[in-house]
Amino acid sequence: MPLMADLRIGTSGYVYPHWRKGVFYPPGLPAKQELAYYAARFRTVELNNPFYRLPTREMFLRWRDSTPSDFHFAVKASRYITHIKRLHNVADEIALFRERAAMLGPKLGPVLFQLPPTQQIDTARLRDFLALLPPNQRWVVEFRHPSWHTSDTYSLLAERGVALCIPVGGRLEPDRLTTAPFTYIRMHRGQEPAGGFSREELRSWAAQVRALAATGKEVYVYFNNDWEGFALRDAVTFESLLGTDCSSRRADVQHPQDDWVLPGLITPPIR
Repeated sequence: MPLMADLRIGTSGYVYPHWRKGVFYPPGLPAKQELAYYAARFRTVELNNPFYRLPTREMFLRWRDSTPSDFHFAVKASRYITHIKRLHNVADEIALFRERAAMLGPKLGPVLFQLPPTQQIDTARLRDFLALLPPNQRWVVEFRHPSWHTSDTYSLLAERGVALCIPVGGRLEPDRLTTAPFTYIRMHRGQEPAGGFSREELRSWAAQVRALAATGKEVYVYFNNDWEGFALRDAVTFESLLGTDCSSRRADVQHPQDDWVLPGLITPPIR
């Protein structure tokens, strides 16, 4: 049965030295071509480096121009907003971030605010923060202290159409619910001994994603278990389960390599 909503599956970040030398990127591929190479295989990526330092307008433009027309960037917002100012009095910082990220144009996907694990619930602060977020953008909040996971928090998010991030395999397993027209899932660590996701885990999550898509929800899924290439392997397997394999995307991206699929990491389709 065809899926009713858009599903985008990718990885959290794409610049990893251990993905080079044939794990994903072919030996000798220039670093400046890695995003185009990645975008030939996946339809989305979660940008992590804006969390540490706000990129220039030129950097956002380079990201935009290195990817196909239907590619989406999820952007992890600055830790200055979430970890230093802890959501308080951040109107200017959000405005500056929006100005820069707007350079991505229609390729700008969800914006993720990841709170520090030490920040406990403060619904008044959350309400004031959410009021700063314009409704014409996909916004996501990842709460990392268990006190936040209450009906009051979920109601505040739902009122503004802001998505509750669903982290999988981390220290916190929150409620699996949606508070926006889209769902944002971060696959941090699987149950395999080294942190990969087992086939059984991926089957289970694929069933849940199908159910969400059947209701019309867009779904963004990012694998964050980058070590040993698990994120790549698991993202490819998850695409196969959902029937969203993007192997034919190469025609819209130019790069010098022909053997661009994941060497040694492709798993057979899971039935």
